Amino acid sequence: MQLTSFSDFAFRALIYLGTLPKEELTSISRVTEVYGVSRNHMVKVINKLGHAGFVTTVRGKKGGIRLAKAPAEIGLGDVVRALEPLKLVDCGSPFCHIVPACRLKGVLEEATNAFLAALDQYTLADMLSNNPHLVTLLQQPPAR
Repeated sequence: MQLTSFSDFAFRALIYLGTLPKEELTSISRVTEVYGVSRNHMVKVINKLGHAGFVTTVRGKKGGIRLAKAPAEIGLGDVVRALEPLKLVDCGSPFCHIVPACRLKGVLEEATNAFLAALDQYTLADMLSNNPHLVTLLQQPPAR
């Protein structure tokens, strides 16, 4: 299974936000600068993460973004469920006429569930804990 760039950017944003001191705010511009990614795309990602309850946005002159929950409360599987269209095939008519005899949908659902079950074993905290090299890398400008 391959995640979309939307989820890729979301995980990058969450990892960066998770390295900040608790309650510290940062900007979307800073997140895009750290990773060298499209600001326009990151705005959409942060908006979706906010609606899903992973990120808090604070408006105003002293506003910004930060994690809405502790890293230990952000499950990787939950992030994927909130952001990815997990329906791998569209078996609806008129797309496919073999639906009554096809077993593929069940196999793909089983594979998706196994993928999510593996992700459910980890939280954002697992990605951050005992990883000082990560913090160092995030403080450096991206290579161009």
